[in-house]
Amino acid sequence: MASILRTRAAPFTRSLISANRPGVSNFSRILTRKYTSANPGTGETPPDPSTKSSTNILALVGIGAIVVVGGAFYAFSSNDTTAKSTIQAAKVATNFVPSKTDYQKVYNKIASLLDASEYDDGSYAPVLIRLAWHASGTYDEKTNTGGSNYATMRFAPESLHGANNGLVVARNLMEQVKKEFPWISYGDLWTLAGVAAIQEMQGPKIPWRPGRIDGHEKDVTPDGRLPDAAQGQKHIRDIFYRMGFNDQEIVALIGAHAVGRCHPDRSGFEGPWTFSPTTFTNHFYKLLLEEKWVWRKWSGPKQLEDKKTKSLMMLPADYALVEDKSFKSYVKKYADDENVFFSDFSKAFSKLLELGVPSSQWVTPEPWNMKTLDEQADK
Repeated sequence: MASILRTRAAPFTRSLISANRPGVSNFSRILTRKYTSANPGTGETPPDPSTKSSTNILALVGIGAIVVVGGAFYAFSSNDTTAKSTIQAAKVATNFVPSKTDYQKVYNKIASLLDASEYDDGSYAPVLIRLAWHASGTYDEKTNTGGSNYATMRFAPESLHGANNGLVVARNLMEQVKKEFPWISYGDLWTLAGVAAIQEMQGPKIPWRPGRIDGHEKDVTPDGRLPDAAQGQKHIRDIFYRMGFNDQEIVALIGAHAVGRCHPDRSGFEGPWTFSPTTFTNHFYKLLLEEKWVWRKWSGPKQLEDKKTKSLMMLPADYALVEDKSFKSYVKKYADDENVFFSDFSKAFSKLLELGVPSSQWVTPEPWNMKTLDEQADK
């Protein structure tokens, strides 16, 4: 997500929005949109240790230096994956978990880091969606391996897979959050980052819940499980069907290409999908259907560009959506109605983020809706 489609690391997202969508506050537009359809066109502040909430401190004390699970004792070490995983499991087993309020604080910290004038189009949000997507999209339904549960992208060779090129930017950014909230697992942190990124870019609410644990190097997934943006319909179905998605869900998920851009030094591909790559809308579908797309003449990999402005791009796997009868029916559906797209995307993305996580690990039976910064400010 670096695209949903494996642009060998191209960013998994992109977006275009109408400048006056009903129900979106001016404050939100100022906060999240540096690049809009009306104006086509990161700074990282280390966390202050003194700002840790008392709740966070109590959580750390409660978890303690020694955890008892299944009769075994594990010494806590911030560098020991086994200890980290055991602690997370212990929190679930004993019902000793941070509250929703604590996770909201993590969300807020992530949201505060999104605005970045020196990165891409002024926001880290698209690359964080890609991080959440690529951390979850390795799931194999038949073998029940991969997915977001173990956060295995922390380890080589998965961190070095071509599809994950450039995601070190997102992982390093999230280390700022991890230092302030060390009790959260990487799997929960990365997926919550994707939720925050979508919601703060004026996208739909994404139901989310915690419970993922940090795994080991032995849990690293093999290369080739993420979509290859240079491929067509058969490849797309093979990849997504393996995860348990159908055609409708496939098209909905690829709609995240409404935001972000591809980078030649990561995927080889270049450019944004839409005119406003930091606002989440249905314009990926509209442009796919309404613009005239031609093959770009350049030295890079095969990709399309819009004939009119030559400033936008589509990947071969994107264009495959309008060359396939089943896929195209959903492209038309989402191009016609953004609300329908938002609803379907929300369900599919929430499902994606939970792939590979045993139901016994969830700390709440029903996912939560985390509040955006705007919603909290209004309240």
